[in-house]
Amino acid sequence: MARIAGVDLPRGKRVDIALTYIYGIGRTTALKILDTTGVNWERNIDDLSADEVNEIRKELEQNYKVEGDLRREVSSNIKRLMDIGCYRGLRHRRGLPVHGQRTHTNARTRKGPRRGAVGKKK
Repeated sequence: MARIAGVDLPRGKRVDIALTYIYGIGRTTALKILDTTGVNWERNIDDLSADEVNEIRKELEQNYKVEGDLRREVSSNIKRLMDIGCYRGLRHRRGLPVHGQRTHTNARTRKGPRRGAVGKKK
């Protein structure tokens, strides 16, 4: 089993799909990484040699911010917005949608489950 950036890549998947299991890497980035390292994207993750896995690992460490570093940067950006008190920071602090979506209806993912009206019983 290949382990890159602290993530065990799933066995039996193509290399380009398996790389997307790493936080911060999508399909496009995975294909770019494989293109620069010269690994064929159609191969299975099980078929890769140790040298090829090391090349992919080296490429990720040198040119991409993934997993823990990326999570830390994103959370510090959100914390900075909350500290300076801008509108986006206030929306994060209150747990409401940040990008201008409506909240009169919908937005249940951010707001959580509905709280029923108290004392509505007859």
